[in-house]
Amino acid sequence: MADVTDPDTIREQVRERYAAAARASATGTDVGASCCGPAPVLLTDDAGTQVFGDALYADADLDPAAADAVGASLGCGVPTAVADLHEGETVLDLGSGAGTDVLISARRVGPTGRAIGLDMTDEMLELARRNADAAGVTNAEFVQGHIEEIPLADASVDVVISNCVINLAGDKQRVLDETARVLRPGGRFAVSDVIADPDMDEATRADMAQWTGCIAGALTQQQFRDSLAAAGLVDVEIRETHRVHEHAAAAIVRARKPAA
Repeated sequence: MADVTDPDTIREQVRERYAAAARASATGTDVGASCCGPAPVLLTDDAGTQVFGDALYADADLDPAAADAVGASLGCGVPTAVADLHEGETVLDLGSGAGTDVLISARRVGPTGRAIGLDMTDEMLELARRNADAAGVTNAEFVQGHIEEIPLADASVDVVISNCVINLAGDKQRVLDETARVLRPGGRFAVSDVIADPDMDEATRADMAQWTGCIAGALTQQQFRDSLAAAGLVDVEIRETHRVHEHAAAAIVRARKPAA
């Protein structure tokens, strides 16, 4: 059984599953049966309702730039819907996958802005770059790296977004510390992520399939608030959007870095 207490093991398990999802998307295979866990995990809940993936973008303001990428989405929300992006801003997407949220962001910040996708998986980066090229988006770029070690300068971005990725990290405090580091004073944090119920059982927590399936590694709401505060972020808002598991829900999490 894979060790859910070792960050390197977690990272490799996550990388393997999302590489498989990228390959599935590239070949036209349903990513829903390949996205997470050592065994296939569907994007639906027990009632058959889709709680992860492209269906969550049904009411989003999409344009052709994101049309191809959204089919490979594995997220639990639409962070760009609440990030309040403005012309000329620089946006960083942690764990950008096929590039859906980066391409949406690139359109919203316009030609004077910049959208950066950060991902550790070669296959996802290749897919995202192909989607950006096909859409003719020129103000987006995709960078390889880990969200615990963001390869960007201090105070270099206006907004950090993410879609159901922080829960996958083995060291979430480091992710949030790095997020605060790269945000400019007054910068914003707006992510979709999974929030665990306080009573999530230990069997679920110890299951690597549930970890790579975005459930077992999730913070509780109080843990998320405490970690954001420890990173120096303020005005924390956490709003549940829908249930994704008997012990967890998807939520929008927002905060900001204090102005200088």
